[in-house]
Amino acid sequence: MALISSKQIQLRASAARPAQVVAQVGAVRAPARAAAPAIAAAAFSSAPCAQLGRPSRRVAVCALSIDNPVLNTTSDGLQVPHGVDAKLVNLMAPADQHAALVSSCNKRIELSDRNACDVELLTVGAFSPLEGFMPKEDYESVVANMRLSNGPLFGLPIVLDTNSEDVVVGDTVLLSYQGQDLAVMTVTSKYTPNKPLECLKCYGTSSLEHPAVQMVAMERGKYYMGGPIKGLALPTRVFPCASPADVRSTLPPYQDVLAFQCRNPIHKAHYELFIRALDAPNVRTGGVCLVHPTCGPTQDDDIPGVVRFRTYEVLKEETANPRLRWAYLPYSMHMAGPREAIQHMIIRKNYGCTHFIIGRDMAGCKSSISGQDFYGAYDAQEMANKHAPELNMQTVPSLNIAFTEERGYVTADVAKAEGLHVLNLSGTKFRQMLRGGEDIPEWFAFKSVVDVLRTQVLTEAN
Repeated sequence: MALISSKQIQLRASAARPAQVVAQVGAVRAPARAAAPAIAAAAFSSAPCAQLGRPSRRVAVCALSIDNPVLNTTSDGLQVPHGVDAKLVNLMAPADQHAALVSSCNKRIELSDRNACDVELLTVGAFSPLEGFMPKEDYESVVANMRLSNGPLFGLPIVLDTNSEDVVVGDTVLLSYQGQDLAVMTVTSKYTPNKPLECLKCYGTSSLEHPAVQMVAMERGKYYMGGPIKGLALPTRVFPCASPADVRSTLPPYQDVLAFQCRNPIHKAHYELFIRALDAPNVRTGGVCLVHPTCGPTQDDDIPGVVRFRTYEVLKEETANPRLRWAYLPYSMHMAGPREAIQHMIIRKNYGCTHFIIGRDMAGCKSSISGQDFYGAYDAQEMANKHAPELNMQTVPSLNIAFTEERGYVTADVAKAEGLHVLNLSGTKFRQMLRGGEDIPEWFAFKSVVDVLRTQVLTEAN
């Protein structure tokens, strides 16, 4: 397979453009709930946790109106699943069919870590309305238009790759992972993808400086295959990953459900972000937040998923907040910025969420050579806001939070207006302090989380 040629990164002018981002939000979700507050607009400063204490360059506005259309709900008062039929897919075959399915297979494929995540998310319906890997027509439509061939939005292609010349259309393939049979796939489509175009359209670049371009060029095989799957089992993992149906069973009916996506340990600033998001003007009193970290493959230098899971578990126990729901997502990050924001929203919609908390440069990444950002700071927010009404969701920009000596955590604009002394601790300095055995300030991180991370550091050192 030829490598995709490298280009110079084209910095997008929108990264510094001081325009507003407007999030369109709906009104009453169900007649049984109280009327929406009559607020014309409320401003939120939006910035990533790495920028705590720094004023943002742009203000993201959530415009609220009781004239907006009613959001759709299921008969039990929850968010409708994604797709034309608004149906939550369940591809798991009954146990009494497993033996016959396995015996029908004439080929076997060993899945990569990323493939196994995709098979699991397909099986449990997190990728609803998909019922298998994308055939050529869906792949090309998603690459070109960010839509399935029959119309619904979809952020990124879900494909199974192979270098095998032997697998052909009509084959029934057993999909295995680390000695475990996960699913049976009927191959209805096998094609040679246009990888440079896929990368350019999905990631905004075909440069190998982007981690997902490297993945497509160096990890994925020559061919992609599409076709329906029937699940046999879910991957055996150290951490449990609740299905959309499982998560939905824990959600309150006719209530707002916010989704908080992350791929790193949660420190106190992150916690303040999603707790305060519950009080955003477009979130009803009584809403809950689903803290839903991705625990699948991410970037090479990220903390391993198992370690991240342990930090979340101790934090869940330490905070014991009844307004939070916790679940773990076996998703493989692409660092695709705006496109990935849409992918995350669709997944969380299927898990029952009505709102999505979105920060500055969400799912963004930097050039491995120059260190420059691939996406503008607010590109993901703009993309999410543009498509939120179609997705039957609302966005909540994450606040720019700063820790001050005088008043603890406040918004950065308050800290600036009142002349408060802001404390900062960079991620690099935090890691240095962990490795050196230094005390971590309590304002920065939860002790339980620090203990887990320090144990990991000591393990790596030995």
